[in-house]
Amino acid sequence: MPSSLEGQYIRLEVISGKNLQVPSERVPAGIYVFINVNSRRHWKSTIRVLLSDESIAWGDTATLSSDASPALSLGIRASFELGQMLGNGEVIGTLETTWDELLGRGDEPFNISFPPVRGVHPSLTLKVAVVQSCDNQDNALLDSIVECEIARDTDSGHARFATYVTSNTVSHLNDAVKNFQLVLDQCPVDHPDHAVALTNLAWARLQGYIQNDLQDIDLTISLFREALALRPQDHPDHAISLYNLSEALNWRYNKENTVVYLHESAQLYCRLLPLCPEGSHLHSIATGENGVDYVIWECNNLLTDGSDEGIHLRRIVLELCPLGHKYRPSSLNRLAQAVERSFQQCGNIDDMDECIQYRREAVSLCPEGHSSHDSYLNNLALSLWYRFNHQGKSHDLNEAISTHEEALCLRPVGHKSRHFSLDNLGFALATRFNKRGDIDDVNRAISLHREALTLRPPGNPYRDNTLTSLAGALKTRYDKLDVSEDLNEAINLYRESLRIRQLGHPLHHQALYSLGGALCSRFTQAQKNEDIEEAIHLCQESLAVLPSLHPNIYFSYMWLKNAYLSRYRVQHNLTDLSLAVENFRLASRHPTQGFPRRIVTARNWVTAAERHSHASALEAYNTCFELLDSHLTTRSSTISRREAAAAFNGARTLPVDAASCAIRSESLRHAVELVEQGRGQQWSLASRLRTPLADLESTNPNLAQKFLELSKRLSDAQGSTLNTDRAAADRAETQYRRLTEQWGVVVAEIRNLEGFSRFLLPPSYTDLQVAARHGPVIILIASRYSCSAIVVPTSGGPHHVRFQRITLPDLETLKDDFATAIRHTARMRPDQPRKKLRVLLRIVWDEIMLPIVNVLQYDLKLRRRSRIWLCPTAAFTSIPLHAANPFRMKEDRSGVEPCLEELYICSYTPTLSALIRARQVMKTGVTPSPSFAAIGQSEPGAGQGKVLPAVDSELELVHKLVPPNVKFTNISGNEATQAGALEALRCNAWVHLACHGKQDLEQPYDSCFAMRDKPLTLLDIIENDSPQAEFAFLSACHTAVGDEETPDEVIHLAAGLQFSGFKSVIGTLWVVADALAKHVVEAFYEKMFEDLEDGVMDCTKAARALSHASISSSMFCGKVYRKR
Repeated sequence: MPSSLEGQYIRLEVISGKNLQVPSERVPAGIYVFINVNSRRHWKSTIRVLLSDESIAWGDTATLSSDASPALSLGIRASFELGQMLGNGEVIGTLETTWDELLGRGDEPFNISFPPVRGVHPSLTLKVAVVQSCDNQDNALLDSIVECEIARDTDSGHARFATYVTSNTVSHLNDAVKNFQLVLDQCPVDHPDHAVALTNLAWARLQGYIQNDLQDIDLTISLFREALALRPQDHPDHAISLYNLSEALNWRYNKENTVVYLHESAQLYCRLLPLCPEGSHLHSIATGENGVDYVIWECNNLLTDGSDEGIHLRRIVLELCPLGHKYRPSSLNRLAQAVERSFQQCGNIDDMDECIQYRREAVSLCPEGHSSHDSYLNNLALSLWYRFNHQGKSHDLNEAISTHEEALCLRPVGHKSRHFSLDNLGFALATRFNKRGDIDDVNRAISLHREALTLRPPGNPYRDNTLTSLAGALKTRYDKLDVSEDLNEAINLYRESLRIRQLGHPLHHQALYSLGGALCSRFTQAQKNEDIEEAIHLCQESLAVLPSLHPNIYFSYMWLKNAYLSRYRVQHNLTDLSLAVENFRLASRHPTQGFPRRIVTARNWVTAAERHSHASALEAYNTCFELLDSHLTTRSSTISRREAAAAFNGARTLPVDAASCAIRSESLRHAVELVEQGRGQQWSLASRLRTPLADLESTNPNLAQKFLELSKRLSDAQGSTLNTDRAAADRAETQYRRLTEQWGVVVAEIRNLEGFSRFLLPPSYTDLQVAARHGPVIILIASRYSCSAIVVPTSGGPHHVRFQRITLPDLETLKDDFATAIRHTARMRPDQPRKKLRVLLRIVWDEIMLPIVNVLQYDLKLRRRSRIWLCPTAAFTSIPLHAANPFRMKEDRSGVEPCLEELYICSYTPTLSALIRARQVMKTGVTPSPSFAAIGQSEPGAGQGKVLPAVDSELELVHKLVPPNVKFTNISGNEATQAGALEALRCNAWVHLACHGKQDLEQPYDSCFAMRDKPLTLLDIIENDSPQAEFAFLSACHTAVGDEETPDEVIHLAAGLQFSGFKSVIGTLWVVADALAKHVVEAFYEKMFEDLEDGVMDCTKAARALSHASISSSMFCGKVYRKR
C-alpha cells in the first residue's frame, strides 16, 4: 500500500457484473467475486443467482486495511452450489491489479473488464474509496485460504473441463473425469460433499456421452438421481439438481427415443419451474429451446396414447405451458386427443367432456387467421359428434355441423387438408339425416364423400376411412329410399375397405361388421342365403377380435342381432330369434355406450319381442325403464328431462305398452308397477330431491346429512346448464353429472342399510297398494296391444278388467268426438238437448265404466257412494270418465239406471305415488285456521288472452261463501302478477284461481295461467315450494290436459300444483263457460262449507262437494285431483 495511506482503510464495493458467461457452458448455481489479498487470505462476495441477461447486482462491500499488500488478484467465479461449496468453482475471469490503479479511477463507480469468454468480455462495476476507520478487523473480513486435497482436485477438474469445452480435446475431458472420480472416491455416502462430487462427475460424464465418448449413460443418470435424493425440496441446490437430471434424461431420449425418459424429464420440469425465479438464468435455460420447450415439442410429437400413463404425460406437458406459451394450443390439442382416445377405448363420457373443453380453449387461442385455426375447428367438431353419438344432445350435432362447415370454408379446393373436412362434414350430415330424415342431408353427405374419395386415391393412408363413410351414407339412403344401386355400391365400397383393413388393422372389426350389415340388408331385399351366411360370419369374426369391454363391440352385437333377426323372419328358426334377443340383451347392457343409444336398442328389442311374441318382451320393457331413468337423472333441468324423454320414438307409449305386456303375461302386480314407474317418471325424478328422511336420520344421521347436502346441491344446480355460452354450459353439465354420480354413490350406501334396500327405487305393488287405503284405484290402460283396466283394491291382489270392444284407435276417436261435442255444447242454449254428448257418455258407460262397476259391485262388494280414484292413461286422460252415464231406464222400468257419480264418489289421481306422497306429508286432513286466497285476473297482460268480465264477480262469490272465521285474501287486478300469485300459493292453504288457463301441448312446462305482467307457468309452479298447501280450485280452462308428446307423464297444471304441495286440486279438461263456472263454483263451495265442525275447513270433503256440484250441473266436465 502507499505510505500515505498508513493507518487508513480501503473500501471496495462490488456493485454489479455483466456478460458473465461460464467457459464450460455449465449452468451455474450462482456467481461470486473474489479478491486474493495475499497467499494466505482472500475475500469472497455473496454468491448471487445469475440473471437471464448474464448480469448480477451484488452491492457487497469489502473494507481492507491499508497495511495489506499493494497488489491483489481480482476474479469472478462460477459456483455450482448455492449451499456448501466444494473447492472454489470455475474461473470466469481473473485480473491482476494494484490498489493504486483502482484508487486512481476516482470516487465514482467504474467498469473493469476481464479477458473474453467466447468472444465477450465479462466486466464488473466497482467503487473504491479510502476511509479513516473500520468497525471490523481484517481477520473478520477475510477468509483464510485453506486448501485440501478434494478441493484442489475439484478445482482442477473444473479447470480441465472448461479447457475441454473450449478446445474440444478429449484428453482434457478424461482428466476432468479422473479428477472428479478421485474426489468422489474420497467423499463417501455420509460425506457432506458427496452430492457435489456426484454432480461434478455426472456432468463431465454427460458431456462425454453427448460426444459419443462415454456410453454408460445409465451410470451418469444414476449419479444425478443420487445427488437429487441428497438435496430434498428445501435444499438450496434442489433446483439445480432437478435441472441436471432433466438435462441428462433429455440427452438420453435424444439418442434413444425411449418415452419413459421424456416422461420423467417432463415431471422434473414441473417441479423445477416453480423454483426458478422469473428472470433468472436458470429459468431462461430451463424454459428455452433445449430445456422445457424441447420436452414439450418432443412430447407433442409422440403418438397419441389414451392410457392412464399417456394422459398423465399430456397433463404434465400442459402444466408446462401456461397461458401465453407458444406451445399451449398444440399441447391442449394433444391432451384432447389422448382423452378422446381413452373415450373411444372405454366409453367414459367424462373423457369426452374434458376433451371438448380442451378443444374449445385451443380454438379460442388460435382465432381466425391463425395457421392452425382450421385444424382445431375440425377437431372440435369431431369431438362434438362423438359426444352426440354417446349422449344424444342435438345441440352437439348442430354445433358439430356448423363447425365443420366453418372449417371447410377455410380449406378451399387445393388445400392439403380439404379431404378431412369433406369426409367429416359428410359423416355429420349423414348422422343428422338419421335423426331428422331430411333427404338433402344424406344427398349432400354422399356428394362430399365422393369428392373426398377423389382426393384419396388408392395408396392414400386415409382412403379406407372415406370408403367406409361413403358406403355408410349410401346404405343410409338405401334404407330410406330403397334404391338397390345404393346398396350394391355400398357393399362394393365396404369390400374394398376390408381389403385395406385386414387382420391386425385397428379398424378391422369395423370393416367386418359394416360389410356384414350391408349384406344383411341385401338379404332382406333379395333373400339370397349366401348374403346372410356371410353377414353372420363377418359379424361373429368382428366379435372375436374385440375385447369384451371395447366400445365398438356394441356395434358387433347390433349387426349380428340384425343378421339373426333377418334370417329368422325368412326361415322362422326359433334359434335365430333367441340369438337375436341375446345380442339385444348384450348391446343394451353394454356399459361403454351412452344411455341414448342403449335406450334405442332396448326399445327396438321391445318391438321385436312384441312382434314375434317372444318371452323376453317384459325384460326388454324393464331394461328400457332402467336405462331411461338413468339417462334422465343426468339431465339437470325439468325441461331438459322432458325433452330427453320425448326424443325417443315410442317412449310416450312405453308405460301402457309395458303394462299391457305384463297383463298378457298374467302378471298384474308387475303391470301396476310398470305403469306407475313410466307415467310418473318426471315427477319421481324431481321428488327424489325432496324425499322425507325421518327414518334414515334416526338410523344413520351422517348418511342422511350427506344425502340432504348432495340433494340440495343437485337441486340448486338444476337449470344451470341453460347457458348460451356452450363452453360454460358444457362445464355446468359435467359438474351436474358428477354431482349425480356422487349422489348415486350415497344412495347405494343407504340401500345397503338394513330396512332401506328399496330406498328411492320404483315402488313395488305392496308399496303402491297403500294408495287404495280409502278406496279402490282404477288404472285405465290404453295400449296399441290391448285396452283394459286394473282395479287396485284396499287389500289383496289386483283385478283385471278387459274392454272387449274398445281399441286404442277407438279411444282416440272417442277423445276427438268429445272435444268436438264439448265445443258445440258450449255454444248451445240451456234448453237445447245435448244429444251428441249423451251418446258419447253412454259409450263411456257401456264400454268402459260398466265392466269396472261390475267388478267393484260383485267382486269387491263396494258399497254405494264409496270413494274411488280413477287413474287414466294415454287417450283415457282426455275422456270424462267420471261423467259416464247410461241415460236409459232400468230393465224393469222401475226408474233410470244410475250413472257413475250416483254410484260412487269419483276422484282422479295422476299416479298412485301422488296419493301416497300427499298422505305422508299431510298428518291430518284439516288445518285449524287455514288462510284462503282468491287469485283472479280479468285483464291479463298483452298476448295472454281477452278480458274475462266474470272473474271479479266470481271472486266476490267465493269470498261470500268462505266461512267468516277464515282469513281471506283477494288478489286481483294489478296485484295478480306472476310473483304475486306465486307468493299466494306459498303462503295460503286454500287457493281459488280464476283466469285464463292455457295448455301448451308441445312444451307442457310452458302451460300457464294468465297474469297481469307475465304468465305463471307450470315450471314456476313446480319449482315453488308450498308448505301450507291443502286445496286448489282451478277455475280456468285446460288445467287437467296432459302433454301431447308424453301423455303418460301427466304433465299439466293440476299435477304441477299437486307436486308443489297441494293435497286436493280441481281442474278442467276443456273450455269452461262463465255461467257454468259460476254455477259450479257456487254449488261446490256451498256443499264444501256446510255443516263445518267448529268452523274448520276440510279439504278431504272436496270430492263429495264436486260430485254434488257436478250432478247439479250435469254438463260440467271437471276433474278433482285428490291425494287424500
